[in-house]
Amino acid sequence: MKSKQIEAAVREIVANNPLFQLERREIRGQSYTVFRNIPGTTGELLQSAYHAHEDGRADYLVFGAERWTFGDFCRDVRRLSHAMTGTLGVRKGHLVAIGMRNCPEMMVLVMALNCIGAVPVLLNGWWTTEEIRFALQDSGATLIFADGERARRMAPLTDNFARPDVIGVRDGEDVTPLSYSKLRDSVPDADWPDTEIDTDDDFAVFYSSGTTGRPKGVVLTHRGAVTAVYIAQMLAEIDRHLEPPAPNASPPRPSFLLATPLFHVTAMHPIFLRSFPTGAKICLMEKWDADEAVRIMERERVTRLIGVPTQTADIIEAADRTGADLRSLISIVSGGAKRPASQVNELAKRFPSARIATGWGMTETNSNGIAISGADYLANPDAAGRLNPPVHEMRLLGEDGREVGPFEIGEIAIKSPCTMRCYLNNPEETDRVLRDGWLHTGDLAKIDKDGIVTIVDRKKNIIIRGGENITCLEVEEAIHRHPSVAEVCVFSVPHQRLGEVVGAGIRLKPGCAMTVEDMTDFLSGNIARFKLPEHIWFRTDPLPRGATDKLDRRLLRAQCLETLPLPEPIS
Repeated sequence: MKSKQIEAAVREIVANNPLFQLERREIRGQSYTVFRNIPGTTGELLQSAYHAHEDGRADYLVFGAERWTFGDFCRDVRRLSHAMTGTLGVRKGHLVAIGMRNCPEMMVLVMALNCIGAVPVLLNGWWTTEEIRFALQDSGATLIFADGERARRMAPLTDNFARPDVIGVRDGEDVTPLSYSKLRDSVPDADWPDTEIDTDDDFAVFYSSGTTGRPKGVVLTHRGAVTAVYIAQMLAEIDRHLEPPAPNASPPRPSFLLATPLFHVTAMHPIFLRSFPTGAKICLMEKWDADEAVRIMERERVTRLIGVPTQTADIIEAADRTGADLRSLISIVSGGAKRPASQVNELAKRFPSARIATGWGMTETNSNGIAISGADYLANPDAAGRLNPPVHEMRLLGEDGREVGPFEIGEIAIKSPCTMRCYLNNPEETDRVLRDGWLHTGDLAKIDKDGIVTIVDRKKNIIIRGGENITCLEVEEAIHRHPSVAEVCVFSVPHQRLGEVVGAGIRLKPGCAMTVEDMTDFLSGNIARFKLPEHIWFRTDPLPRGATDKLDRRLLRAQCLETLPLPEPIS
């Protein structure tokens, strides 16, 4: 069985490669298996990568017409680190917000803050003014780096709010009195900061939708982030053991397309942070454009694409439309949402030299957890994969909290050094999901006798639209603010391209009338555009409820979906 082969490969790698040697370590009062010899912090991860990038001479970052060597990137990280401590007074433990679209400065900022022990707070670039307000108040950040659009959205944050200092980045420099480029240029060059940072200190805060109405700040540590990178390295080593490359084969230099937002762990960990030890070049996109992505991939000989299923589907269409040669692709990975099973074989046929892969992870696990690729994935296109070795532990728990057997459905619980430290300022929710070191994920799954996990449902009511998590309760709260609404229940609606979109069943108060356009206009200033319901059903009768008098989300969803026309067949 494949699981036995993987276990044997792991034992051999751990025994013979010092980088993957293991030990037990107590972290926050719980015992974990950890890597003994990997870098302790993300800053050490960066600094240790110089040799992998031709001692800084290699092209590292491509952004439009801009090209940065690895040395250029590290020089700006050092300069900005010293400018932030010297000019801005940023110190170890300070939380500093970052709100912008993808750009090189965002990557520099994350690493510069990490190198001085400060903690970047990554804000969703699609958030509205009110959503930004919440995150800034929740995190207590008194300093934010923002591009022009995000800076303009923050302009109304004046009343009853301790507005942070805003430093403009790129087009934001024309909007704010403080400038990123002037701050960076105030330091010609400098040595690496000598701040003492512990591996279990905080690395970053990412905001993630959850079962409560508001996004939760997920606090991740340096150990968790670096461990996630080296688990990915371990998976690559396992593949080489199971399918050795041809003798004297000279693999191409890794070249990663980074097209998903850096405020998500899907882009931050398996692409940006992993580029350091792999010596990879990063081709960075500000926003998604499939035709432009194909042009970049062809020109830069991109070897690895990680994107949400919507993006990988777009790549197939764009490559066919443009006739692009994408033979350099050797890895196509789906992250952020489950890929439709029909797309798995389509990708394998369209890109025969690429290894097709998917996985399951969460913001709370530093994007790491379960993965499957190659022939295994083609044979099990509905699966999430096997538990990533060698430091993860997993249980599937029934309603009574006991482990279920093979092929039985249970909630995934994960124990790993990758697991978050806590939810920021939210001890109740932290204690609810993190118990004795085990993260109770809310995802329901079953496992077969060869260790392959298939996720079947979610206990938490999350809609995943093109890789973006949307909590039903947050959208419901926004709809409930309309004075004409008596009841509302939000649920997912299948979508051929995006996977899921938002649907809502609404009962209006007697005598009230409303159109879909009226509700969309009302919501547009309160929640981000990607959270807006694309289907709304207005009802005069009370919404269905279950035995406990709670809204029956599943029944309402089924009733509403019956009214939709059948999707057109995929040609």
